[in-house]
Amino acid sequence: MNSKSDIIEHIPRLRRYARALAGDPASADDLVQDTLERALAKYERWRPDSDLRAWLFTLMHNVFINQVRAVRSHSALNLDVARELPVPGSQVDALRVHDIRAALRQIPRNQREVLLLVGLEQFSYAEAARILGVPPGTVMSRLSRAREKMRQFLAEDSVAKLKVIK
Repeated sequence: MNSKSDIIEHIPRLRRYARALAGDPASADDLVQDTLERALAKYERWRPDSDLRAWLFTLMHNVFINQVRAVRSHSALNLDVARELPVPGSQVDALRVHDIRAALRQIPRNQREVLLLVGLEQFSYAEAARILGVPPGTVMSRLSRAREKMRQFLAEDSVAKLKVIK
């Protein structure tokens, strides 16, 4: 049986996903705080026989979508995805991380969300579908398109770098 205190163990993963969604640490922290506030306020709606982590990610997704809609009505949204990911010490690794970040920024938000949930957070297709409120087939197709776009963007970056070096 889960209790409200069990939410605490999920905060690190919520923070990581929030940073990937929101971009900057301050916005991510606000997103996590808003999600936790909503989770505590609506805790009685959570079904104990369901996955608490998936429920929290669903709440975060919904909070994020609401924030995106609010920001779009006022100004352009800065989705600098994964800006705060740790960067390994070597210059080559730092360039690879930079390329991945740039490629993530270029794919559509709905594909990026699926890629992060399945690839980074290791949710199953069914869990990601429940979190996003879409059918599992939609998750699979968005994930496929996101992976293909990432491959294309990363391959284009490699080709462009080779041409510049020559």
